[in-house]
Amino acid sequence: MKKSKFTESQIIKALKENEQGRSVGDISRELGIDKSTFYYWRKKYGGMEVAHIKRLKELEEENRKLKQMYADVSLDVRMLKDVLSKKF
Repeated sequence: MKKSKFTESQIIKALKENEQGRSVGDISRELGIDKSTFYYWRKKYGGMEVAHIKRLKELEEENRKLKQMYADVSLDVRMLKDVLSKKF
């Protein structure tokens, strides 16, 4: 997945400027992004604060680790079932 050149705090700042009355066109032009990108940011980050974004990233990382742990355990169980099903 492509990494954004903007941090979450920069995105939140741009969204707050828009809420204060600045036009989407001006903000998009200043940041060098397309208007659709700005609307995507609004959909994804609208109403969030920087602390919420950090917590969201922590939860996503924890979720990724848990999925990896589940995959490892599932693979171990599958291997054990295969070994036990064979008759020696």
